[in-house]
Amino acid sequence: MTHPFEAATKAPSTDAWLGDILRPMRPVLGELLTLALFINLLALAVPVFVLQIYDRVVFHQGLTTLQGLSIGMALVLLFDFLLRNARARIMQTVGLRVDVEVGRRLFDKMTALPLDHLESRPGSFWQSLFRDVDVIRNTVSGAAAVLLTDLPFVVLFLGLICVIAWPIAWVLIVVLPIFLLLAWRSGAALNKANKAERKTSLNRDGLIGEIIGGRTTVKALALERAMRPVWEAAHADNIERAIERGHKTDTYTTLGTTLSMATTVLMTTVGAIAIIDQELTIGSLIATNMLSSRIIGPLNQLVSTWRGFATFRQSVDRLGKIFAADGDRQTSAVSLDRPKGKLVFENVGFGYGGDGPPVLDRINLTLEPARMHALVGRNGSGKTTLIKIAQGLYKPNNGRVLLDDADITQFSRAELAGWIGYVPQESLLFAGTIRDNIVHRFPEASDEQIVAAARAAGVHDVIVDLPNGYATEIGEAGRRLSGGMRQRVAIARALIGDPAVLLLDEPSGSLDRQAEEDLKRTLIELADRRAIVVVTHSPALLSACHNLIALDKGRVAITGPAKDILPGLFGRGGGSPSRPVAPVAPVAPVAPPTLDPDTREATT
Repeated sequence: MTHPFEAATKAPSTDAWLGDILRPMRPVLGELLTLALFINLLALAVPVFVLQIYDRVVFHQGLTTLQGLSIGMALVLLFDFLLRNARARIMQTVGLRVDVEVGRRLFDKMTALPLDHLESRPGSFWQSLFRDVDVIRNTVSGAAAVLLTDLPFVVLFLGLICVIAWPIAWVLIVVLPIFLLLAWRSGAALNKANKAERKTSLNRDGLIGEIIGGRTTVKALALERAMRPVWEAAHADNIERAIERGHKTDTYTTLGTTLSMATTVLMTTVGAIAIIDQELTIGSLIATNMLSSRIIGPLNQLVSTWRGFATFRQSVDRLGKIFAADGDRQTSAVSLDRPKGKLVFENVGFGYGGDGPPVLDRINLTLEPARMHALVGRNGSGKTTLIKIAQGLYKPNNGRVLLDDADITQFSRAELAGWIGYVPQESLLFAGTIRDNIVHRFPEASDEQIVAAARAAGVHDVIVDLPNGYATEIGEAGRRLSGGMRQRVAIARALIGDPAVLLLDEPSGSLDRQAEEDLKRTLIELADRRAIVVVTHSPALLSACHNLIALDKGRVAITGPAKDILPGLFGRGGGSPSRPVAPVAPVAPVAPPTLDPDTREATT
């Protein structure tokens, strides 16, 4: 299977997106170039002033001329100050606009990528992309951008030198190609070094992220002794690459500085001979040295700043590959009212690529609404993958999934999320209040809808007993709540918007027996008007299910009424299935089990 990002690299260009962002800013960029023109023209005034002082004022004692020139230069310096400040403000504005636009586009694109694309890279990779946004902002609004606007005026200064000091102009004409060659070579070398350093940085940051994410386990099991050598190896590798990159940067920077000094010495030597031969004046030599600094300075800066340009180019390419990758559907192809919740899997197959066996193989199922369906099977049998495909998080390699007889690939990610609620095995909450976490799916939800979802999840009474109620801060990832409380809040979050289908992956894994019984009653009530698919091996939850589907090695081993299949899967002591049972023909869904009017529990 072709990696999605490898496919994106085959695109003809990965930087067209930046042109789309900068194109509306063309008037502003035109203003910057105009300001750069006037700034560089005013820069000619200082060398010309020095030339006139030495050739006319000093030798002819022209005090009146000195006064006029001094007044003129004061005005030039004032205008230069104002123009440079104006350019700085405009560039900061451009950088801010680029930062906002690129950051917004990256966030939208990253959240629109399919789940398998997001899972194909570590979390540190996605975090580093937002550092790439900072690189682009700093480049288009910092010293590198000023350098680019000043480089074209090197020709202007070289032309003036040819006019006032032709006998030494050939020195600069010879040196300029050497500077350009040095800059080109430094760019090629630093580009490779930067990539190697960034790769090791991602490895180190990814390891740190894993350690921080599992800090409870690390502390409880004293894993720091085992993790430290791994971290030291990753950190040492990063340091080695950083030193290698720094050595190359220093080498080329030193070469540029040495070449600049050699150019000044050579020009002064040749100029002295020209003065002795009366082919050049002292004022022309001094002015030429000043003008040469306006030529050699940007070129030398180009050598030392090339790392920034290389990093900028890599950032643009990386973001371009992300922007070129295919994302989830953003608009639905057909219109559908709230579905009833019927799910149909037609010959669904799925694999993560490679030569291994498929995770799911020829799955054919029909899950009727107003029923609770259980998925059971050994670890790795494909249960979690199947419910992710049911919600459209993964796209099957073959076959299709129908929701009320409509292919789910026709609907947008947002629309599917509104119709299909999902509670993952690890109930991840976000820092904030309980209310914030419940309404994340539907920020416009009213208080009545929030309370209704919390009541349906069986958590409202617990929330109102808290000192701050729904405004209770839950801490990072909801760590201030118990596992059962987090599970209930996650269920309430999934129920906001009244989805027609509710998918739950091991919902009772962190619940005690009483909480499990409460969840069982909650699911029975919820199943009255929606389809519920639950991955579980809990006898309590299985006893409340209408239908049961057992998976084995990615295939349906058995499906049918839960009351008929459960005796073959569990002994009297309960527990998980010890082995898959022999496949049988699919059985049509049966009527829901009757409910005890006092306990609201299912009876079979």
